[in-house]
Formats: sequence, structure tokens, C-alpha cells
Amino acid sequence: MPLDHATSPAAFKDLDIQACQRLFDEAMTGADDGEIFFESRETESLVFDDGRLKGANYGADQGFGLRIVSDETIGFANAAELSLEAIRRAADAAAQAKQGKALSLSLSTSNPPRSNQRYYGAHDPISDMDFAAKIALLESINAYARDKHSGVVQVSASIASDQRHIAILRAGGEIYHDYRPLVRISIGVSVEKNGCRETASTGGGGRIGLTELVDPNNWQAQVDEALRQALVNLEAIPAPTGEMDIVLGNGWPGVLLHEAVGHGLEGDFNRKGTSAFSGKMGQQVAAKGVTVVDDGTITDARGSLNIDDEGTPTQATTLIEDGVLVGYMHDRLSARKMNVNVTGNGRRQSYAHQPLPRMTNTFMTGGSDTRADMIASTKRGLYAVNFGGGQVDITNGKFVFQCTEAYLIEDGKVTTPVKGASLIGDGPAVMRQIEMIGNDFAFDPGVGTCGKAGQSVPVGIGQPSLKIRGITVGGTQ
Repeated sequence: MPLDHATSPAAFKDLDIQACQRLFDEAMTGADDGEIFFESRETESLVFDDGRLKGANYGADQGFGLRIVSDETIGFANAAELSLEAIRRAADAAAQAKQGKALSLSLSTSNPPRSNQRYYGAHDPISDMDFAAKIALLESINAYARDKHSGVVQVSASIASDQRHIAILRAGGEIYHDYRPLVRISIGVSVEKNGCRETASTGGGGRIGLTELVDPNNWQAQVDEALRQALVNLEAIPAPTGEMDIVLGNGWPGVLLHEAVGHGLEGDFNRKGTSAFSGKMGQQVAAKGVTVVDDGTITDARGSLNIDDEGTPTQATTLIEDGVLVGYMHDRLSARKMNVNVTGNGRRQSYAHQPLPRMTNTFMTGGSDTRADMIASTKRGLYAVNFGGGQVDITNGKFVFQCTEAYLIEDGKVTTPVKGASLIGDGPAVMRQIEMIGNDFAFDPGVGTCGKAGQSVPVGIGQPSLKIRGITVGGTQ
């Protein structure tokens, strides 16, 4: 996507791109790779809690990150200033990578096939609705939730909007541009009964217009879901402990796959031999029928990108096919060092960060089993519908995940809701313990954010319902 000055923000229009190119080409002489990543960003967030507007924030930022790569040595400099002089200083500093001197600093301010295909529109998520309409929406969410059930004691709701213009300049005259809108709505509901209180939250989002996200049919369904989860947990008993079969719900429970398996399939961990999947290309690493894909080209999805943050077009990359490891996710550095094709997974949080191999929308494809059959075939187990946070060790895949909604399965039937349940295991083992794959594939509603090396980026997550044998459940009973 060539840089289109007609649609670029004013900060980009003021840049002498040809002069930037000359400076960068000179700095890149003798190096292996690199780029200048320009960014102009606006964000807005509104938070409504306890019946009133608690916060309203607007932010604007711009700057660039300049990177020069020589073998595995990286010189990187960034500045919150879009000027030729700042780029000259950054190029001089980052060029030290060519002498084998790694560098990362912040300067103070005083080659794959391409197309023009886009996977999201040019929405303006901040200006889609005026400020008063956004406040009225949050007030409506609050009123709807409180009217829905007499036990509601607290409602929180927030809207977050983000729009970014980026331009990527590479050696030899390559210049690419993208505009990235992103919106998210989050809703939390607390209910109380007999002195006990439970809270549940839902949300949704993606690279869509704000007006689409806040359609009443959308947000009312989210309020209903948060209320349902909170009421279920009011009746829940302490979760038992021990090894048992697990039936996972579809959609958001794919966060377990994302954390316990997805990170282990990123190129840098495998290039360095620190992943539980290192050196296993072509081997059976999961049960037959298991196929895992990372796809940055899904229309309007939260993790989608027209180009990644190195200027590479995104694509659908099959990582595991019918249980066999067939691919990793690569940025340009890991692809070059492993002598494979780049996959468009070079991502960064902002211009002040270096790109790393990162997931976009990562999911397990559907199968032919029904969730009803999974439950009916389970003598004693846990039906895990929703998850909260978790922890994973990439080197061995060991994980702990907290369930926010779960039920006992007894003699083939879903019975009592439980709370305080955690799933404990390791990703590679769990992949081999999958016994049934559902025909009900779904993506999460567009709320995923992934952290790695201190950087956070939006991602998509998805899976069908799954039955997994013999996972350790940690509980409170």
C-alpha cells in the first residue's frame, strides 16, 4: 500500500519523504534489514460507573521508530517528533548495529506479493458519535442493566476508540501506508443476594464503526450476558479439585489455546530453541483432527491488519494441520534466520517499540462433534464456559487458567455451577489430549489483547467446543 499523501494526516504530509529515504538508504548500506515506522495516533475513552461518568480521556501522539538490523544485532531509535533532523539523529545512532553494537534508545524532542486489498474500512471511531451521544449511550446501558434485575448493585460501562495512521519506509524506495480503526465496548454488572456479591463482564469490538458496535441489539445482549453470568455465580459452589475431563465452550475459551500453544508457535522462540515446539516441525504435536491457523485477513476482526508493522501483507498461516506441526509465525528477522518465508506477523505496540513475531487472529478450526455429545460422554468432568486471566511458561507450555463460569458434569449431564476453578496443565500435552472437536466454531466478540515482551497488541481468538481428557482442576473445595 503506497503512501497516499492525500489521505495521510498532516504530520505525514509535512515530511520530505524523499529526503527521509536518502538518509535511510545511506544508513542502511551494509545492513541486512530495517525500516522507519511512522505513526500518528488518536485515542478516546469514556468510563461510566456508579451511575455517573467517572472518566473521559483523549490522547494524541505521533512519532517514528527507526531500526537497522545487521545479522541478529539490532539498532533502534525512536522519537516523538516527525522531522528530518530527528530522523538523521536516529539513523546515525541505529547504524551502530552494523558494527555489532546493539542499541535501543529514545531520542528526546526540544519482499512478498502485494495488493490493495483491505480487511477493514476507513471508519473514524472517535467522530462516529458526538460526545453527548456517547454519554447518553453509557447512561442507557446503566439504566437497562438496573431495570433488568432488582439484584443489580453496580454497573460499569466503557467505550474505547483508537485510530492510527502508519507509514513504513524501507530501503530502496518501498513506502507503505495503513489506516487502522479500532473500537471496544466493555460492560460489567455486579449483583447481590443474601449478602453475597458476584460480578461478571462482557464486551465486544473490532475494526468497525462505533455506531455499528453500539446498536441496541448489540449492547443489550451484552448486558444480558453479563447479568446471566453474575447470577449463575451467585448460585455456584466451591469447585472441586482433581483430574477430570474438560468440555470447553466455543469462542472466548480459545484464550487457552492462544496462551498455552499460540505463543509457543511464534518464530523468535523457535529460532532461539526456547519453545516447547522447537525442533518439532513435521511431527505430530496434537491429536488427529486438530488444525490451528493464524489469519490476519479476516474482515473487521480485532487482530486483522492490511499489512504488518514491517510492511509485509498479512495472510492465513496454518500452524498445525491434522495434528502435525507445519508452520510458525514469522517476522522478517525470524524468517531470514530460519530460511523460510515471512508470514506477516511482525507487530509492535507503537512507534516506540521494535517489531516481534506476534499472533493476529489465532484459532482452531471446527470439527464434526456436538457439544451435547461431548457432555453426554463425560462421566465426571467440568464444563468450562468462560475464562479470565492465566499464566503460561513458553519454554515448557505449562499453564494455569482461571474459569469465570464453569459447571460440574455428572453422569453425562451439566449440573451445578462452580466458582474458583482453575485449569492446570501444559499446552503440548493438552493438544494431544483433545478427544472431540465441535461443529460450533466461533470467534470471541472482539476483546482480546495480547502481551509479550512488555508490548500489548489487539488480537482475535476462536475455537469450537472441545472435549479434553484428564486435565488437573484446581479448586477451593
